[in-house]
Amino acid sequence: MISQLSWKVGGQQGEGVESTDKIFSTALTRLGYYLYGYRHFSSRIKGGHTNNKIRISTKPIRSISDDLDILVAFDQETIDVNAHELRENGVIIADAKVNPVIPEGVKARLFPVPITAIAEELGTSLFKNMAASGASWALLGLPLEVFNKAVEEEFGRKGAAVVEKNVEAVRKAAEFVLELTGGPLPEFQLEPADGKQKLFMIGNDAIGLGAVAAGCRFMPAYPITPASEIMEYLIKTLPKFGGTVIQTEDEIAACTMAIGANYGGVRALTASAGPGLSLMMEAIGLAGMTETPVVIVDTQRGGPSTGLPTKQEQSDVLAMIHGTHGEIPKIVLSPSTIEECFYDTIEAFNLAEEYQVPVILLTDLQLSLGKQTSELLDYNKIQIKRGELQTGELPALGENQMFKRYEFTENGISKRSLPGQKYGIHHVTGVEHAEDGRPSESPVNRKKMMDKRLGKMKQLKVTNPILVDAPHEEPDLLIIGMGSTGGTIDEARRRLADKGMKTNHITVRLLHPFPVEEIKPYLEKAKTVVVVENNATAQLASLIKLNVGYADKIKSMLKYDGNPFLPAEITKYCQELNLVWQR
Repeated sequence: MISQLSWKVGGQQGEGVESTDKIFSTALTRLGYYLYGYRHFSSRIKGGHTNNKIRISTKPIRSISDDLDILVAFDQETIDVNAHELRENGVIIADAKVNPVIPEGVKARLFPVPITAIAEELGTSLFKNMAASGASWALLGLPLEVFNKAVEEEFGRKGAAVVEKNVEAVRKAAEFVLELTGGPLPEFQLEPADGKQKLFMIGNDAIGLGAVAAGCRFMPAYPITPASEIMEYLIKTLPKFGGTVIQTEDEIAACTMAIGANYGGVRALTASAGPGLSLMMEAIGLAGMTETPVVIVDTQRGGPSTGLPTKQEQSDVLAMIHGTHGEIPKIVLSPSTIEECFYDTIEAFNLAEEYQVPVILLTDLQLSLGKQTSELLDYNKIQIKRGELQTGELPALGENQMFKRYEFTENGISKRSLPGQKYGIHHVTGVEHAEDGRPSESPVNRKKMMDKRLGKMKQLKVTNPILVDAPHEEPDLLIIGMGSTGGTIDEARRRLADKGMKTNHITVRLLHPFPVEEIKPYLEKAKTVVVVENNATAQLASLIKLNVGYADKIKSMLKYDGNPFLPAEITKYCQELNLVWQR
């Protein structure tokens, strides 16, 4: 028996690839397996090759696999594009309708299954996704009743007749493939899972859930890949808690509406990707100048311009830190797991209100849209911190006096009043202002206000600004990454350890203000530092050099072809680098 397996389904976009993967993954999750998914799709609504890859394991995993055990193909293009990933003696389950052939040089077994024919016999080709899933499931020898239960949960709302036909499609395809193979394939029999309840979700859903748990009750947003699922999740969820979602005319309106809601005391966020964040920059500057809390999610994708809207990249880092004109305080957080997406969203709301600044939650496409297993979330960890928001009675004001909304304080954080609050009236303006908000061009006041705003960040406290796994006092390599690269780096490190290399690993979770004191000791001890990131200009490495130094130690491993890193790529790079260093 084996402890892990990789499976991929592919076809034309709109052909049922997503639902095939969904049922297959759901059933495996019910059995207690750990899963990690990668979704390759075209930047169009229908048509164009798409595939979903799932890695299945009895132990926690946070990386896609280098290779492939089973490929399910709705068309020949799927075989041509993906068969090179198959292990020797891997399996292709293909729709017999397309007369599938194995590409030259690929040592795999082909099982043509009448996927479309089975579906059409039951009334519609729409059932072919379940036929394809059923054939895959049969090869693994897993209990069919678990799979059928997942089918029932997915299609139950459509009525018993639809459920019955989907179950029948599963049964017929399973029987057909088992006739071809003579039974489940022994080399694909997974060890039993632990059976414990787990979550299986994308990062965007975890962010949406985190927003609800944080008390967010308003989301203005404009749809954009790969952020739209946050909006879609909250459209369904927020009304249950008295909240609402508004689709705005553009990202400028989305950001300014979120700022307005937060000014009114309602926790609100907006979410977008690189092009949308470009449009929001002036508004983010307004939030910084007026010291209005706001949470903004940037789900990075391939750029610039429209770029690669459905592909992986981490190239917005410097834009999120330096994008606004002028200088404002802001916080940029970078979660690296599904769990962190949930908890960091809550922390983002707290930090925004405690320090009265914009907080940007920076994810990437793989973390946003790649489905992953997560342990159950601990809702007892949730704390709501609203900082200096004044909910009680305010002191009376003298004649012609206004509330000192921007009062100079020792820590730079002033009291916030709500609109309409008695004795809380003050000016709000994007121009420089005095303590009560009245416009002021006084040089003395200007310097004091700039120092006040920027000084707030000196006392910033963030939960785990870096994640450290440093078992070696003097490692051969210190590997640093951010976002979704963490799990891939860890898998590469295990392989490197088998080859005798000592590595430490840091995941940077607070990109701005940069956690200099936390990361510096590890850079001091390392002989060589490898910074792994999905961009062409080494943006994370630049941040480290700028803030911490040690440029002579730092090597950059960059990937910007639209795909996430594979463990084998990082392993190979580090091995070769270590050999050069030894020479």
